[in-house]
Amino acid sequence: MRSNRAKLRAVSMAATLPMIAGALALGIPAAHAADSPARDSLKGTKPAWATAKTDKGATANSAQVNARVYLAGKDAAGLAAYAKAVSDPSSPQYGKYLSAKTAQARFGATKAQVAAVKSWLKSAGLTITSVTTHYVAVSGDVAAAEKAFGTQLHNYTKGTKTYRAPEQTASVPAGLQGAVLTVTGLDNAPHTATHDDQLPPPDAVFKNAGPFSSYYGSKTASTLPDAYGQKIPYAVKGYTGKQLRAAYGAGTYTGKGVRVAITDAYASPTIAFDAGKYALNNGDKAWTTGQLHQVLPDNYTRTDECKAAGWYGEETLDVEAVHAVAPNADVTYVGAASCYDDDLLASLSKVVDNHLADIVSNSWGDTEAAQTPDLAAAYDQVFQLGAVQGIGFYFSSGDNGDEVANTGTKQVDSPANSAWVTAVGGTSLAVGKGDTYQWETGWGTEKATLAADGKSWTGFPGAYTGGAGGGTSKTVPQPYYQKGVVPKALATANNAAGNRVVPDIAAIADPNTGFLVGQTQTFPDGSQQYSEYRIGGTSLAAPTIAAIQALAQEAHGKAIGFANPSIYADYGKKGVFHDVTDQPTGTDLAVARVDFANGLDAKGGLLYSVRSLGKDSSLSAVKGYDDVTGVGSPANGYVQSYAKKH
Repeated sequence: MRSNRAKLRAVSMAATLPMIAGALALGIPAAHAADSPARDSLKGTKPAWATAKTDKGATANSAQVNARVYLAGKDAAGLAAYAKAVSDPSSPQYGKYLSAKTAQARFGATKAQVAAVKSWLKSAGLTITSVTTHYVAVSGDVAAAEKAFGTQLHNYTKGTKTYRAPEQTASVPAGLQGAVLTVTGLDNAPHTATHDDQLPPPDAVFKNAGPFSSYYGSKTASTLPDAYGQKIPYAVKGYTGKQLRAAYGAGTYTGKGVRVAITDAYASPTIAFDAGKYALNNGDKAWTTGQLHQVLPDNYTRTDECKAAGWYGEETLDVEAVHAVAPNADVTYVGAASCYDDDLLASLSKVVDNHLADIVSNSWGDTEAAQTPDLAAAYDQVFQLGAVQGIGFYFSSGDNGDEVANTGTKQVDSPANSAWVTAVGGTSLAVGKGDTYQWETGWGTEKATLAADGKSWTGFPGAYTGGAGGGTSKTVPQPYYQKGVVPKALATANNAAGNRVVPDIAAIADPNTGFLVGQTQTFPDGSQQYSEYRIGGTSLAAPTIAAIQALAQEAHGKAIGFANPSIYADYGKKGVFHDVTDQPTGTDLAVARVDFANGLDAKGGLLYSVRSLGKDSSLSAVKGYDDVTGVGSPANGYVQSYAKKH
């Protein structure tokens, strides 16, 4: 996304065998195969792009390497088995979570294993730079790295650039007895994540122009051309928490007593002010003292490369969306030191190691092809450690549909592709008068602009501009909980044996039916001012679902943990999910949108466009499970259904 089994006293031998089978179905790599009597290989450490054709020769011995050696722990198979057992409503171990301390003692690396790994690395000539419960970080020259990991390092072309990578799969001494899960950093291609906003970076001001609808369909664009044979409504100004709570069946639940964590890179310096101002302006409950926390690194890195200020808007959206839907939930923001996977993984580890929350919202990721198997394994270990403690992870499925327009290749996003997380897809949401739920389509947008004479839409319906990520993984086997729900044609699209399909569940994401957010931005005169604008993307869907899960946990009375087995078990039950389709009214749908040409005011002119709904690349929201919205979006009975679970 490993070592011999240790004691698993809470699970009988009879129950253990099927659990292991189920764990393997969740995409856990097999134990390291011995590539010689003396060494064990670390599968996935040679990237696919490091081929003989792209090989440019050996890397200089004096070049520097910074790597992280991730620890497998003393019972990887037992960890996966217990993570499955406590998450499965049909298991007698369901909900019997462990404390962070107990989980580490039971499944984490022992002192002896850490000492052995450190000794081996030092003996190769590498310098230990830090040690955590998850990894040992090292630095040194290429010659020392080659000695430690049993492979030469070569330079390879990747696209237009050249990067270092192992010539062969890395390996470790067999005498370590499976103590090493994987190593990252031997290749130095960027391993980064991005956040998926559908607007310009919020460090420069952005405002929406009107006219607006206050609820879906409240204001018709009567002076603009028809679309699909009828007059269309103006886009909403931006839904608020009150409207989203009504649409997704919040009822009287508020998330009281539930802790939600949000991970992103960096940290907005104005988040407390912005969140407070937004709640006051839009009818949300005021934040109480100590309700919003931040856990931040000592130092930030790669701020230019990662465009740090662009992440401020992501954090702001996540924090305000969670509070709007679950106003009494405790919110902890955990900022990563950079947008690199190792740093984002470290922020997730902080949540798990300190059990900072039971629900974790993550609105970031990259394409599956860009995530190497070594990182996937390290991510999955953290997700499993979270699952045994009752911590569930929710990841946005991406904003580029099938990714063909973005990358040229049909693929899903990661870490949403992990079988151990809940992947959140996106919808276009219609909330009507009186905050009534009308319908949803799968989020996918085609855009056409107003012709010069104002009488038609040029090239209608126009070009594809974005939509909810989804599809079938090429690397992750089909998890047991998807069997019998996900159509066979989707599951076997890339493998006859069946693979993971994304997403699992969905919520509002279309920026044309989006959420109103408030943030301090930089205006043209250089001043910093608070302003509000409409935003979307599965970056909105993920915190919305995380907040709904906070309501569901309040109803449940205890942690929900890894939610997928429960979500799929409830599929088909009356009133639990909205079955989202692309033509819910029987015809194609669209909204009219008006934007400031300069992003601020009418001085630069206005831009008129029509945005068609339910047009997500090659993906379609259809009756039943689909690869745009998963099982659908939460309906009125969703939150209440958790009150009946034990």
